[in-house]
Amino acid sequence: MRPVLLIDFGSTYTKLTAVDLDAGALLGTAAAYTTVQTDINDGLRQGLQRLEEKTGKLEFVDTFACSSAAGGLRMIASGLVPELTSEAAKLASLGAGAKIIGLYSFELTEDDIEEIRAAKPDIFLLVGGTDGGNRECILHNARMLAALPPAFPIVVAGNRTAARECERLLEGHEVHVCPNVMPRFGVLQIEPTQNKIREIFLNRIVQAKGLSQVTGLLSDILMPTPAAVLQAMELLAKGCEGESGIGDLVAVDVGGATTDVYSMADGMPEQMNTVYKGLPEPFSKRTVEGDIGMRYSVNGIVEAAGAERAAQLSGLTPQRVQELVGYLREHTDKLPEGDGELEALDYALASLAVETAVARHAGTMEETYTLMGQTFVQSGKNLTNVRQIVVTGGSLIHTRRVAEIARHALYSPAQPASLRPREADVWVDRTYILAAMGLLAAHEPQIALRMMKKELEKHGYQE
Repeated sequence: MRPVLLIDFGSTYTKLTAVDLDAGALLGTAAAYTTVQTDINDGLRQGLQRLEEKTGKLEFVDTFACSSAAGGLRMIASGLVPELTSEAAKLASLGAGAKIIGLYSFELTEDDIEEIRAAKPDIFLLVGGTDGGNRECILHNARMLAALPPAFPIVVAGNRTAARECERLLEGHEVHVCPNVMPRFGVLQIEPTQNKIREIFLNRIVQAKGLSQVTGLLSDILMPTPAAVLQAMELLAKGCEGESGIGDLVAVDVGGATTDVYSMADGMPEQMNTVYKGLPEPFSKRTVEGDIGMRYSVNGIVEAAGAERAAQLSGLTPQRVQELVGYLREHTDKLPEGDGELEALDYALASLAVETAVARHAGTMEETYTLMGQTFVQSGKNLTNVRQIVVTGGSLIHTRRVAEIARHALYSPAQPASLRPREADVWVDRTYILAAMGLLAAHEPQIALRMMKKELEKHGYQE
C-alpha cells in the first residue's frame, strides 16, 4: 500500500482524501471546520482524526494540498478595452484559480485607486495594449498604482514595449513582468501569467493566509482550490497516456457564496455562415458567479431568475419564496433536514443557480442578415455539442434530485440564443474528490483519471 493524503483547505471546511496509489483506490474522506482565523492546524488535526477513524492509522508517502481559505486568491485586474485586454486579464486570473474582486478598463481614476486601496487585493494584474500598440494607458495606470502603499504584488503583462518602464514607475512595489496576455489582436497568451500568479500564491499569499504553518507537511506546492479543480476537469476531459478521457465537458460547483463553472471544449463556430466575435476563448475555461450561491448569495439567485420562477420550480408561492430566502440569508448554516418547504426551495435554488451560471458562462448566437444572406454572429463558447456535465457542491451531492438539477445546465427554448449543451450525461461528485484528484493529477494522472471515472456517479441522459 502507498497511501497519499490530499487536503483541500476550504473557506468553511477542510476536506481530506486518502488514496492508495498501488490499488488506485479511495481509502476514505473526512471533513472538519477550517480554523484559519485561529490556527489552521486545529481544523487539520480534527480532520485527520476523523479520517483515521475510517481508514485506521496510515503512514502517508506524500501529502498534497490546495486552499480557498480566507477568501482564496483575491485579484484585481486592469486593461485597455473591456472586450479585449481587460477580458484577457480576466481569463488569465480566473484560469489561475483566482477570484476577481475588481476589473477596470481604460485609465484608472483617483476614485478607482481608492477602491483598490480599500479592497486590499492579494495580487493586481496590470495589462493593456498589444505589443507595439497603445502604451499610454498602461503607463498611466502604473503611475496611478505607484501612489499606493506597496501592500500587494503587481504582475505586469501588457504591451512589451512599456513593460520595463512600468516596472521602473512602480519602484518600491513587488513587481513581476510577464509576456503580454494579448501580444497581437485576438491572440491570447495567458499561461505564463497564470504560472506566475500561482507562484506568487505559493511564495507570498500562503503566508498571508496563515497557511505557512502546514507547508512543512506538504510534498509539493500548495495551489488555489479552483486551479486544482480546473486541472482535474482538463484531465477528465482529455485523458492521459494509457487512459482515455470522457470528452468535452461542462462542470458546475454550486457553493454557499459563489458558483464556479468550468468548460473543457474548443467552443468555436461549427457552421460556415457563422462569424466569431471577440477573443477566442481557451479550451480550459473557468468563470465565477460571485452573486450566485445557495446561502450567502441566495438573493442573487432570486434576483437573476425571479421569485416567480423559483416559485414555479418549488411549488411554493412567490411570497413564501421571499420569506424563506430572507430566512436563509440570515441563517447561512441552515440545512433542510427533513423540512419539506426548505427541501423544495433548495431544489429550485440549486436548479436556478446552475441554469444562470452556465448561461453566463456559455456563448450566445445572434442572427443577422447581410448582402450575402442570413449570417450568424457567435460571441463566447459554443457548448451545444458537449455531452458530459459534472456537478459538485453540497446542495447537489446531498440530494436525490441531482440529475434533475444538473439538467438545468442544458439548452432551453426560453433562452434560444444561449449556446448551452443540448443533451448530456450527468456525473456527480458524491465524495467531493475533484479538487483532490486535481492535486493528484500533477503526479499520478493515470491513477487520478481512473479514480474519477470510478468514483463519479453517472446518470445517463435518458434516465
